[in-house]
Amino acid sequence: MTDAAENLPPGAQLLGREWLGFDESGHALIRFQAQPAFTNRHGTIQGGFLAAMLDSATGICALAALPPDQTAVTKSLDTRFLKPAGVGPITARAHVVERTDRDMVVQADLVDAAGVTVADATAKLRILAKK
Repeated sequence: MTDAAENLPPGAQLLGREWLGFDESGHALIRFQAQPAFTNRHGTIQGGFLAAMLDSATGICALAALPPDQTAVTKSLDTRFLKPAGVGPITARAHVVERTDRDMVVQADLVDAAGVTVADATAKLRILAKK
């Protein structure tokens, strides 16, 4: 988990991903930085960037739940856009909903700086051995 949180891939760097740890209820907390370059013609964050944040958050949450010799890849990401999101910090709260030996389901919410939930998603991930 430490490696995944510290050695950010380019996509996570672009999103400004920062691992914050776990809250008191066991949810993984991940902060992103929504940039002005992420906005659409309405001046709000384009949905594809919010989906990328949710994919990143569910993935890093899955990695936190796995032993170091395993990884996970997203099979599907069911995303809902609830409210417009503005430029600035957006925090994801993610948790594992169910897990088998081969698969995992992770749910995540994105919350803006005002505490408004702007999007959520449920990800289905495949668990794999690291190569």
